[in-house]
Amino acid sequence: MKVTRLEEAVPYYPPKHSATTHAMYLQHKSLGSDAPYWVGCSYYLPGAKAEWDATPLPKVYIVLDGELVVATEDGEVVLGTMDSVSLSPNERREVRNDTNRVATMLVVMPYPAQ
Repeated sequence: MKVTRLEEAVPYYPPKHSATTHAMYLQHKSLGSDAPYWVGCSYYLPGAKAEWDATPLPKVYIVLDGELVVATEDGEVVLGTMDSVSLSPNERREVRNDTNRVATMLVVMPYPAQ
């Protein structure tokens, strides 16, 4: 079992995310986790966004609190508390907080093959 307390979470700086987004690893190799994926938590302040981008790996977003818009080339969806979305490898997406509340999102993503 590998427990990470919130005060032990390590900030990270995902590319193309606005300065009003705060991201941190909750489970990650750098924290001693041996899982084949990492788990992050992101706080999106009002107006914050992750610009259009894609990664070669799949990912899952889970909104823990608040509301976020997730846009893909197929359209956009508003996710509320405990809603989730799975994104395929290389699927372009944008994430934004169009509300006046802070939104909290969990990110689950595998590591690149080595």
